[in-house]
Amino acid sequence: MTMKPIHSDQAPAAIGPYSQAIAVGDLLFTSGQIPIDPATGEVVEGGVAEQTHQVFQNLQAVLAAAGCTFDDVIKATVFIKNMEQFAEINRVYASYFGEHKPARSTVEVARLPKDVLVEIELIAKKLVEN
Repeated sequence: MTMKPIHSDQAPAAIGPYSQAIAVGDLLFTSGQIPIDPATGEVVEGGVAEQTHQVFQNLQAVLAAAGCTFDDVIKATVFIKNMEQFAEINRVYASYFGEHKPARSTVEVARLPKDVLVEIELIAKKLVEN
């Protein structure tokens, strides 16, 4: 099975030796997205809600580049710096998924890149290209 790198100019460029996402057959695996504004290359200002919205905007751009939407997501992994902020992150998370409820893991971590408050990665099922 061929692995196809996915790239969107509407999401931050990879800051290391990795792809924004990889498509393999009908599955899409995104790299973790942090709250970097792709226009400025800087972490967005504000608290955990603003950071989580930016993460989802970045993920939406990567999903779209692969022909997917949040409705195609089958698994999310959420990394947060402070579990006490889980409810606020969850409110933003729910606003992007609506009634769709993919499987999810949430893990509190000691530190994230650029000292952000949240990072999210997704696995989605996409249409197989001919």
